[in-house]
Amino acid sequence: MGGSAPRRDRHLPVETTSFVDRRGELTEGRELLARARLVTLTGPGGVGKTRLAARIAARVERGFADGVRLVQLAGLHDPALVPVAAADALGLHDHSCRPPLDALIEQVRDRRLLLVLDNCEHLLGACAELAAALLHGTTGIRVLTTSRHRLGLTEEHLLEVRPLPVPDPDGDLSDAEGYPALALFADRAAAVVPGFRLTAANRPAVARLCRRLDGLPLAIELAAVRMRVLGVEQLLERLDDRYRLLTAGSSAALPRHQTLRAAVDWSHELCTEQEQLVWARASVLAGSFDARTAEAVCADGERVASHEVLEAVAGLVDKSVLSREEGPDGVRFRLLDTLRHYGLDRLGRRDGEEAAARRRQRDWMQRRAAESERAWFGPGQREIVSRLRADQDSLRAALDFSLTEPGEELAGLRLAGTLWFYWHACGAPREGRYWLERALTACPGPTRERARALWIAGLLAGSQEDLTSGRRRAEEARDLARSLGDEAEAAHAEYVIGVLRLFNDDLTGALEHFRATVARGRVPGQHLSMVGLDRVELACALGFLGRADEAVAVCVETRRLCEEHGEEWVLSYVQRMLALAHSVKRDWERAERHAQDALRLKLAVRDVIGIGLTLDLLAQTAARLGAFERAAVLLGGSDRVWADVDRFRWGSQALGATRLESESRAREVLGAAAFERSYRCGGSLGLARAVGYAVGEETAERPPAQGAPHHAEGPADAVRLTRRESEVAQLVALGLANQQIADRLVIARRTAEGHVERILSKLGFSNRSQIAAWVTAQR
Repeated sequence: MGGSAPRRDRHLPVETTSFVDRRGELTEGRELLARARLVTLTGPGGVGKTRLAARIAARVERGFADGVRLVQLAGLHDPALVPVAAADALGLHDHSCRPPLDALIEQVRDRRLLLVLDNCEHLLGACAELAAALLHGTTGIRVLTTSRHRLGLTEEHLLEVRPLPVPDPDGDLSDAEGYPALALFADRAAAVVPGFRLTAANRPAVARLCRRLDGLPLAIELAAVRMRVLGVEQLLERLDDRYRLLTAGSSAALPRHQTLRAAVDWSHELCTEQEQLVWARASVLAGSFDARTAEAVCADGERVASHEVLEAVAGLVDKSVLSREEGPDGVRFRLLDTLRHYGLDRLGRRDGEEAAARRRQRDWMQRRAAESERAWFGPGQREIVSRLRADQDSLRAALDFSLTEPGEELAGLRLAGTLWFYWHACGAPREGRYWLERALTACPGPTRERARALWIAGLLAGSQEDLTSGRRRAEEARDLARSLGDEAEAAHAEYVIGVLRLFNDDLTGALEHFRATVARGRVPGQHLSMVGLDRVELACALGFLGRADEAVAVCVETRRLCEEHGEEWVLSYVQRMLALAHSVKRDWERAERHAQDALRLKLAVRDVIGIGLTLDLLAQTAARLGAFERAAVLLGGSDRVWADVDRFRWGSQALGATRLESESRAREVLGAAAFERSYRCGGSLGLARAVGYAVGEETAERPPAQGAPHHAEGPADAVRLTRRESEVAQLVALGLANQQIADRLVIARRTAEGHVERILSKLGFSNRSQIAAWVTAQR
């Protein structure tokens, strides 16, 4: 079906401080990526590898049709999760029982993208294995890594990231502003002392200070913060005193890693005792965290009270130990990896402190997960999903601690089970199965926690490749729950058994099963989501068996339940079942409206499987309504979504049959060439834009025929450039560079660059020569 469809996604961190010029490294990095598929930025901690990698990736992203993706590994400790984290960053949601790395390679085999692996040094083996698999199993993927040590692959090209150059303090400093080290100090100092700038009077002291700090960006930033209370000369004097102590009177310079350690030590000593404790305890928090998490983990009720934590956090932000960033749920904080390892080292020196902090962190994650589960069948689902995604590194750390610390295994099983709705509804089945299977192995005893984990594992295993395993897990869960007298977990397991019967095309058996569970009603402790899903699956079985009116009646009742609670996830399935029922009744317009309502809800919680199923259904309704070009676009978008989920579509043969029928009908009416063009157009949209197109909120631009320049083929799908963009495109076609375009149109160079980037994005191109060819075709 068509070629690999281009789409450009960028998932790079937002820069919250200015980037000091590293033109040489930026140029070298771009050139290396142009000729090599694996480039590793190496260098000591604090030298700026992550920032440089992000900048290089941003500069080259136009050359990758499928975008740039960042995998942040600093908070990851388990090598087995490296391919899972990469798949998550790539937006993949594999449900198969294949090894994670094999599944990932198969899903990205035909894609053109840049994968950035950040902070590989503590997971070198797993990162090398991932990089090697990508190099050997794909042709269009390039890998950019940051690490203190090389990966050790023969294909690897190294770019050593050196400290910033510093001028001779006793030499000619008339051009000192051209030195990045001094510019960095001046920029950060101005943030704490408004109006600070380099002058003829302070340049020698600043240059001497930066030289003392070996030009290491992190050390310079930490020193600049002290400008709040010290002048440059005072800062240099105190730093000199400190270094004389460290070298015990010797004139020998400190090794670079000791220089950074000395700078961090100094920052640590300038913190209050409460700040030092919060720094150490916050170091167990992987990734970013919010204020409530900081309070829960850093306060112990003895040495640090809850109300003292935020004051300490504010002090650490002021001292550049903690960075402040905007998250989906408000303000969040993050420890730079180097400073986090420093804090962990300090924490480990205190007897029992690290285990106590990790236990508080795990308990807090359990409380947060339990709160989210209780609120799940309600109006806050979007916020719950955003918060849990932001907390992903902390959840992994809590699970890893529980399953590696003796005596904590049951708590790990409990946490993995509490997150059932996250693993299932939000597209994280592979990781959910990983943690659940580990926890089940660690906790073989007959407990309620085990019964719950078994049915969740069965549900997550229920792809078309693993129905047998899923059914076995669900039946084991049901039997264990019954033996424990736990009606709720038994009911949850029964739901999974019924779903797997439906997937196995046992429609009559599934109908009888869900008739019985719905007639039984809610049992004490049963989650309302499962009550609603029992009814959804009943409606599904009725619809596939042609009993559309009965299916509609069940859906209407279930919709009322969801609306009473302000719930959206189950409601999205209700809307899809209503669409299915009305398609059985051949009421295509009503079916389309319900399917569009379902899609809007599914996108909010990133229910990728539900989106794929609903796009398939909308393609069918479009074909039935005679909108065959739209049907082809929807099929292309749907196939791209399914490519990110599984090589098999979820669901029964009945679902697959409707999709095949839609494709055949659209291809027959449009003709093979026109169908393929529209299909490729849908495949280029990406998840959010495919949903936008399906619900009528976004148009789709038809790509060119293979091997031909891109040009519009009809008023509905025409590429519309603004008047200014058309002028810029004409000048690009004449061979003018951005500065020449800016001069010709009397605009800023940055404005010209912005116009060119928007033109490339609109036309789906990656270089200027394609714009020139397009302009020629238009003429």
